[in-house]
Amino acid sequence: MAKKQNLEQSLENALGAGEGVLHLAPVWVPRTFIMPGRRLKLDERDLYVHGLHRGGISERWFASTTKAENGPGTPQDEGLSYVVGTDGEQFLFKDAIASQGAKVIGKKMFDKWGRWPNYAKFFDPSGAIALHLHQREQHAKQVGMEHKPEAYYFPVQMNHATNSFPLSFLGLEPGTTKEDIRRCLEGWHEGDNNILTYSKAYLHKPGTGWTMPAGVLHAPGSMCIFEVLWGSDVFCMMQNVIEGRTNPIEVLNRDVPKNKKEDLDYIVSMIDWNATVNPNFKEDHYLEPIVSTQGDGFTDKWVVYGKLHDQDLFSAKELTVQPGSSAVIKDKGASGVIFIQGRGTIASYQAGAPNHIRYGEVTRDEFFITEEAAKRGVEIRNTGFEPLVMLRYFGPGVSGDMPKVGDYRKQH
Repeated sequence: MAKKQNLEQSLENALGAGEGVLHLAPVWVPRTFIMPGRRLKLDERDLYVHGLHRGGISERWFASTTKAENGPGTPQDEGLSYVVGTDGEQFLFKDAIASQGAKVIGKKMFDKWGRWPNYAKFFDPSGAIALHLHQREQHAKQVGMEHKPEAYYFPVQMNHATNSFPLSFLGLEPGTTKEDIRRCLEGWHEGDNNILTYSKAYLHKPGTGWTMPAGVLHAPGSMCIFEVLWGSDVFCMMQNVIEGRTNPIEVLNRDVPKNKKEDLDYIVSMIDWNATVNPNFKEDHYLEPIVSTQGDGFTDKWVVYGKLHDQDLFSAKELTVQPGSSAVIKDKGASGVIFIQGRGTIASYQAGAPNHIRYGEVTRDEFFITEEAAKRGVEIRNTGFEPLVMLRYFGPGVSGDMPKVGDYRKQH
């Protein structure tokens, strides 16, 4: 009980000091199957801080209550965000929501989900990754997990280098059959299964994005991606050789029921076939920023928008404030925040994008705006000499006024 009381008091103090905005510490996530792209501003000495057996750090997660599923030996708090208290103490963002969820994420969202149901991350690969999917709800439930729809945005500020393969394979070519994909999986141990011959690669440019429903095959390339996702770490990789590197068959079977391991008919059935072979794939999923609001010295743009299967699951905006200017942003719900350029303030906090981070260091670039603060309005002020740029993402049901996929064309 004392521990709970201490947590509640620390949370109350943090909310009071931050005017309803919480300061979060960085969350670094290693992956054994990804080579780090080195654009997360993390010191080179810390890329393999957990040891080579855990892989290099290629992801940074934001406002996360979702545990990273990295196999045996994964720390219990890997992937989970920590709130930085007024005295420098840290406590799990997940515990803060469990303690006072209505105050942090809003009563409606807490009553429905019991947690912050999304997270966002920077995904920073050096090259191509395997063609894969994230299971739909009916398949994820069979392994005790949730579905994982997601969306991508390629921030200009995070892509000073596009690395070795700035293209993404998205979906499958119309006319591809389930038998074609099954034959690829049958040849897993016989050399490159050549599954990419059935997909199409799109060259990406910074400042654009995509939506990606669960069940759709995709393979993001080497751009640094701001991803907004449902709060799950479920996946199934279907490509066995990537840039000469081989994948063990465990990545195909990882999130498959025990009685369905290597059941290729079941694995192929996890593909949302109509969505994956959609002949209008780009038209139905490609995003360009759309201005939401603008004023004297600031512009707020939608960068992730559009419903997935008629559901408002998440969305995101990019705010740019010019030197010497400020903006008061008002939203209908809570949001996770990351600054990617410049220096300034958010509510009562000094904030800005660091150039160099050591593992374990507490930065001033990540925050969480509670629902109450969002509705009241939060002031963002640029105190530097370059634009102050901030990304913020929202949970389900918040952005009913967001544009539809394709609405960017109306601006041209």
